[in-house]
Amino acid sequence: MSLPKWDLADLPEPPPFTVRNALRVIGPGAILLAASIGGGEWLIGPALAVRFGPGLFWIATLAIALQWVFNLEAIRYTLYTGEPVTAGFMRLRPGSKFWAGVYTLAALAQLGMPALGAACATVVFSMVAGRLPGGPDTATLAWITYAIVGCTFFILLLGGTIERMLELASWAMVTYIFGFLVIANVLFVPAAHWIKTGAGFFEFGYLPANTDMVLLATLAATAGSGGIGNVVISNWVRDKGFGMGSVVGAIPSALGGREVQLSHSGTVFPITPDNQRRWKLWWKYVSADQTLLWAGGCFIGMFLNINLATSIAPPGADLSDVGAGAFQAKYMAEHLWHGFWFLALLNGFWILFSTHLGNTDTLIRTVTDILWIAGFHRSKGAHVGRLYYTVLAAFTLWAVWAVNWGSAMTLFKALGVVAGPILAFAAVQVLIVNTTLLPPELRPSLWRRAGLVGCTLFYVVMFVAVLLR
Repeated sequence: MSLPKWDLADLPEPPPFTVRNALRVIGPGAILLAASIGGGEWLIGPALAVRFGPGLFWIATLAIALQWVFNLEAIRYTLYTGEPVTAGFMRLRPGSKFWAGVYTLAALAQLGMPALGAACATVVFSMVAGRLPGGPDTATLAWITYAIVGCTFFILLLGGTIERMLELASWAMVTYIFGFLVIANVLFVPAAHWIKTGAGFFEFGYLPANTDMVLLATLAATAGSGGIGNVVISNWVRDKGFGMGSVVGAIPSALGGREVQLSHSGTVFPITPDNQRRWKLWWKYVSADQTLLWAGGCFIGMFLNINLATSIAPPGADLSDVGAGAFQAKYMAEHLWHGFWFLALLNGFWILFSTHLGNTDTLIRTVTDILWIAGFHRSKGAHVGRLYYTVLAAFTLWAVWAVNWGSAMTLFKALGVVAGPILAFAAVQVLIVNTTLLPPELRPSLWRRAGLVGCTLFYVVMFVAVLLR
């Protein structure tokens, strides 16, 4: 089955590009950043850095750079059509129903296990109890996890559009996270250690013989966003109203008091001098959103977390079970002020919860948009908001059961290993879509095409390395 042909309209005029307007207009990058700064920075990154040193983090540098190219190219399609890039995939052979099934399964495989819900519960317990949980605390942790899953559901009910609610929550969480990390690094980390950590992000090719390849592949996927997390940036850009996204509509929230319609297919613009001028202005906003906010934030967030961890924890220590974040909280509480136990763990909670919230919306939004665009939900009176909340309710019930299947670290490793191949495959499809469905004037330059190819090769190599370990 083929998707409907695009409608035609002029590209909406963006506001003049100024610093003030940029701060007002950008936002999808904040959502993706909040969803990105999670297990990679709190669980995987510090554990790897303490055990093997910061020299491994050229992997993070490369991953963020390649995902930056991927994100921009996914957004390119949305700026032109108003559709998420998954709709572009669904316009390729063998047809929309086939690719709808593939990406629904991919989203479920990567994000169907709420890996960070259990991690949030551990942090909340530690903040309140003043100690790490043990075996007798299993039931308490389960109930805290259920509360976190329920809180996530409630947040996604609000805001006019779901993208708007996520954006507001993301800005608040990111502000606390970075504020705390900067203060903690200034107080606890010597200047010379900052230089050593920074150099580690550029030691390209450094790889100790005993490196845990599963952890390394997970770092490569989650140093940025990874897999479906990168694909969904185009959905948020549409709902924010970038480019032709303002023409097609958005997914409304349940309790925002605002009626929003969402088209089943996109709208494109004719190539005229005025539309090309507007396109360049929109591209400036997109670049600011993804380069300064998302990519810059991912890099700084990873740097600050591992800079603090490697300064405090003894080199070579295995913190994968104890948790680098808990170790840091204990150290700062003992060496400066006991209140750092709570503040450091609160920082960890926001890191993990922001990613849990973003991952939940990513999964539900991906499935909802795929079903909506593919035509599975075009009955009379169909409403995309009701579809979104039906899928969310089903996932919430599933999550309450699935969080008990394993530890946060185990579930997060599974998420990271699956994310890499998804990103590798999706990069090929983004390249095909942008070089065949877009008009020649809007197609990516050669270096951007090379970046997509590099993204595919990088994540294929990481996945093969895991298989051969």
